[in-house]
Amino acid sequence: MKSDRLLSILLLLQTRDRVPADELARRLEVSTRTIYRDIESLSTTGVPVYAERGRHGGISLLPGFRTDVTGLTSDEARALFVLTAQGTHSALGLDGALGSALRKVMAALPAPHRPAAELTSRRILVDPERWLTGPQSAVDLDVLSTAVFTDCRLRIRYRHGGDTRTHDYTVDPYGLVAKAGTWYLVADRRGRPQLFRVDRVLKAAVTDAPVRRRAGVELGDAWEGLRRQVEEWPQNVPVTARVRHSRLHIFRRIVGPFMLGADGAGSTDGTEHELETAAGTGGTEADTDPDPDNTWITVSLAYPVLRAVRQLLQFGPDVEVLEPAAARAELARAAASVSALYAADSTDAPASAGPSNRLSD
Repeated sequence: MKSDRLLSILLLLQTRDRVPADELARRLEVSTRTIYRDIESLSTTGVPVYAERGRHGGISLLPGFRTDVTGLTSDEARALFVLTAQGTHSALGLDGALGSALRKVMAALPAPHRPAAELTSRRILVDPERWLTGPQSAVDLDVLSTAVFTDCRLRIRYRHGGDTRTHDYTVDPYGLVAKAGTWYLVADRRGRPQLFRVDRVLKAAVTDAPVRRRAGVELGDAWEGLRRQVEEWPQNVPVTARVRHSRLHIFRRIVGPFMLGADGAGSTDGTEHELETAAGTGGTEADTDPDPDNTWITVSLAYPVLRAVRQLLQFGPDVEVLEPAAARAELARAAASVSALYAADSTDAPASAGPSNRLSD
């Protein structure tokens, strides 16, 4: 472990003129005291490394010192060839550079590791795009990436989701994040972190003003805080519902984020697996072979606001909200408004002779 850590320190120092000891400690998940001991060990072996104290101090190598390190392990070599889908690199204009870099890495690998690395690139594929997301809007990252890499402020014209108006903002970018096939700009606006979907940026221009980021905040820190805001919404409306057994798998895929439980599959006490027949006689998977269309499973949900329970209407009669009464009333109002919308045409339309069009699996 120590030899790997010493090698990591050496590689990090070769990429930067000076690295603070606390940053090395954070990256390598050790204490600052351990970092200083490692620096002493490197110095003892003849590596020209030194530490500077003070506010602008850090750990550095003597100018001009380089070492050619090619001692990758087999697992490290394989890890380099497990890459994301090409779309991520294409958006940044790096497809050609990626292929060239991989060829260079392959040539530099120790000969015994090359077959495993090459096989990994053929057998493992990471596709970051989710199923059934529809076509993605074309994204031009040139201006945004220029602002990110030149540390300049950015002026954007932006359209928020569900809003037809546009807004002009001046932001301080931290960087770009590709999340499940969608690009986001992470930036501060008026000193507060904010997330912007790149496909909603209608216009962007790099300014001459230097970026004004909060001290000590990196892209990873800003992204983590924003990600939590999106995922950890307040659960103010608890809902109990029952789901037809035959639709449970698609229900979990769509409603999973609102389901209670560590795996997004119902309440943590396991009651979501309790089966009941439509006639109310009860039963379990252990003592009966249930009819998927006549067997129900109780689930526990939590929505941020009452109106969000309308999401369940897409399942039609395959999902019934049991409580609270306010949630049932909200669904009744929504169903009534939809029924009224189409009622005028229903008497003139011929009855469909085909099978019912249920939600696709």
